[in-house]
Amino acid sequence: MPVADRVEEVRMQVNDLAKAAPTARELMQRMVKLLHERMLKYNWVGFYMLEPGTQPPVLVLGAFEGAMTPHTRIPLNQGICGAAASSGQTVVVDDVSRDPRYLACSLETKSEIVVPIFVYGEVVGELDIDSHFAAAFTREHQELVQHCAILVGKKLETSSR
Repeated sequence: MPVADRVEEVRMQVNDLAKAAPTARELMQRMVKLLHERMLKYNWVGFYMLEPGTQPPVLVLGAFEGAMTPHTRIPLNQGICGAAASSGQTVVVDDVSRDPRYLACSLETKSEIVVPIFVYGEVVGELDIDSHFAAAFTREHQELVQHCAILVGKKLETSSR
């Protein structure tokens, strides 16, 4: 199946998950499982959420699929995850060995994408995906992961009312 077709198929499945999941937590758990299983180059998929009231701010590992990581708490001034959350911008790294911000979790990781999650315009967390393949995240992948982050942000907004 061509990548664009697989991405579109997964996008539709993610939309269905967002409609069916009763809570944001449930959506995140189902989403990491789906992305990990369906997207062949997504070797580690997880959410990091900002811990409320922590100074300095810290990202805390939430739902994830893949190998255990030693990075369960990441300060905002560390790593690619910290960079994405601090800047509010998607970060795509085609070769983690060439990025000094990379916090090594696995020797197998070659590339990474981190997409911030917004609730009412504020960063509250992020979706982080590692791949064992260099330059694994094309424009289509970036759009899919950003779509996932938007859906989680919307679910968090509706559950906070």
